[in-house]
Amino acid sequence: MKIHFIGIGGIGVSALAQYYLAKGHKVSGSDLAHSEITDFLEKKGVKLLNKTPREVDLVVYSPAVKPDKIKGVKLLSYPQALGELTKKYFTIAVSGTHGKSTTCAMVSLILIKAGLDPTVIIGTKLKEFNGSNFRIGESDYLVIEADEWQASFLNYWPKIIVLTNIEREHLDYYKNLEHILKTYRKYVSHLPKDGILIVNGDDKNIQKLLKSKIQNPNVKSNPKSKCQIEKYSLKQKEAKKLREILKVPGEHNIYNALAALAVARDLKIPDKISFKALSGYKGAWRRFEIKRGEINNKKFTIISDYAHHPTEIKATLEAVREKFPNKKIWCIFQPHQYQRTFYLFNDFVRVFSGVLRRRVRLRLTRSPQDKFPIDKLIITDIYDVAGREKKEIKKKINSEKLIKKINKPEALYLPRGKIKSYLRRNLRSGEVVIIMGAGDIYKLAERFSTASLDILKRKRENKSRR
Repeated sequence: MKIHFIGIGGIGVSALAQYYLAKGHKVSGSDLAHSEITDFLEKKGVKLLNKTPREVDLVVYSPAVKPDKIKGVKLLSYPQALGELTKKYFTIAVSGTHGKSTTCAMVSLILIKAGLDPTVIIGTKLKEFNGSNFRIGESDYLVIEADEWQASFLNYWPKIIVLTNIEREHLDYYKNLEHILKTYRKYVSHLPKDGILIVNGDDKNIQKLLKSKIQNPNVKSNPKSKCQIEKYSLKQKEAKKLREILKVPGEHNIYNALAALAVARDLKIPDKISFKALSGYKGAWRRFEIKRGEINNKKFTIISDYAHHPTEIKATLEAVREKFPNKKIWCIFQPHQYQRTFYLFNDFVRVFSGVLRRRVRLRLTRSPQDKFPIDKLIITDIYDVAGREKKEIKKKINSEKLIKKINKPEALYLPRGKIKSYLRRNLRSGEVVIIMGAGDIYKLAERFSTASLDILKRKRENKSRR
């Protein structure tokens, strides 16, 4: 079968393209811009084109684009195409506002360690998958990251659903929290009679979900129900052990690991295997990714992270302080999407005001118990998400307004182009610089990475030899 993917550079679409490629189909794709993902796909055998070819059997497109209809050709959005796969496999779907990618990765690694050989479609790249966001397996197990944006997960029909947490998010689509909960209720109703719902028992909005009427007679809280509801919590004794063995820091990662452990136990995987897999987890692309940095012979630590929602930001910055208790920590943040910044403006202000340390002249040393995770905050321009922004909102919000409301001398706005020169002048060596956001800010981290600098140096040397 000939399949063309529109928006193939997207993290989800690219994984699905690799699935069909691994199954022996002829795969082509198009995207507005080349990226490391499109380069990776091209090396694997995907043909990159400027437009959709006429001679194809199926076109799969990103929800962010509106494809032209081609007579006689089947059109499916990415969620619809993935939804068809969920019906063919024993699907484990990881959903929630935060922690989807990490939890999905942890579940996958446990299943692999247990010899269950899953197919995995995930929203990040893993070192364990040789830098890919996809793994082909030979078993009936499929592990997916099930996103709630535009109610995408309503296309999926899993046997196990993991709910990590629920918060106000994607308010460009959802009207309010009640609308979000209503959509999750409908999603949970997709579970079969012998399905399993695994939830974060400490999350208040998940508690609201469970108390409300779920549109599925199979999902009940009473013990006679054939569909199980299981809760995990930081109160579990296993949380202590996970704190000791996990390489990825932060309380939020304890939650992610507890969710993965719950899945493993439902699949009758011994704890010994699960803990071994979790202890070996190295983290994912743009999820607390630690690198060595250098600028003007000043050496520092870079952390590249995808966090872009206020709750994620707070959890991640607290994890940085936990990992580096005595270091000076800078945060460079790129807000993602004008509408998110507008709707969650007060939450962003509250979080950044709460994590930013005030200057105290008499304090010469930092205590590991310091409740203020960061010393310096730089916010750059908002990342404009193509096809998802409203002009009237773009006029109302910008990063300067965010900084003005935070109103602290340690917080400043800088255009993207001025960040490098500012760091060159002000870094002293030894700092930790976390570069955070879901847009293209990660490229800034790569510019300062010593690994990237070494590659650039070698390229220049090779060029000079010629």
